[in-house]
Amino acid sequence: MKKIRIGKGVIGGGGPFALIAGPCVIEDEGQTMEIAAYLKELTEELGIFFVFKASYDKANRTSLEAYRGPGFEKGLEILAKVKARLGIPVLSDVHRFEEIDQASGVLDIVQIPAFLCRQTDFIIDVARKARVINIKKGQFLAPWDVAPIVRKVASTGNDNLLITERGTTFGYNNLVSDFRSIAVLRSLGYPVVYDATHSVQLPGGAGDASGGEREMVPVLSRAAVAVGVDALFMEVHPRPDEALCDGPNSLALSTLPSLLRVLQVIDGIVKEQVRT
Repeated sequence: MKKIRIGKGVIGGGGPFALIAGPCVIEDEGQTMEIAAYLKELTEELGIFFVFKASYDKANRTSLEAYRGPGFEKGLEILAKVKARLGIPVLSDVHRFEEIDQASGVLDIVQIPAFLCRQTDFIIDVARKARVINIKKGQFLAPWDVAPIVRKVASTGNDNLLITERGTTFGYNNLVSDFRSIAVLRSLGYPVVYDATHSVQLPGGAGDASGGEREMVPVLSRAAVAVGVDALFMEVHPRPDEALCDGPNSLALSTLPSLLRVLQVIDGIVKEQVRT
């Protein structure tokens, strides 16, 4: 299993799970900085490698009227401030070719959204310019369908790749997680991330917005860590019911400390067994 170095930390190589977390979308600079500072303090206390995530533009919202974020320029500026002031790596997703150059200069991890994971030219351009790439497995793909995507990235000479599992479409407005997928994806040789909050999303399930079952986030997180995942991806918010994006599947910040402690216990047991 490859180790991916990100700033001062590592994801993969059989080490403890890392945490990629933050709000779905940047709502304002002050709140973003507060969330990032809280998560940094918490993960330092627990000894968990942490990457802050937030989107500057949610280009795939269900409704035309839905809040998308502050936009590329302002949002990237806020993420750069989070990185500089707090000394933590940052991740965000890119949706357009025009964003890739500038985003790659700021972001430690450039994320390719699930809906774009089959776009060959886009993937190759990101892989040529980004330090580390996180590819969200489309909810329309089987896990073994990710192998050709990995080859597209590898063709550029950049093998700093993370693969994220985020559930698979099951009927209308529903996703399910098949945890065999994590084992299949890890067999490709790169660290695998489990997106515990988007996996409980109900896409378009609220009519003009997506619904979600955030009460299932701890359940699926425990299962993913028990399978041996390399990192967890979570969208968190101080008040999820007031979040401007993905509130129904976001986890309340106040619930995170106890959940992470449980996950660390499971992770320690599983990875110790693998080593022995």
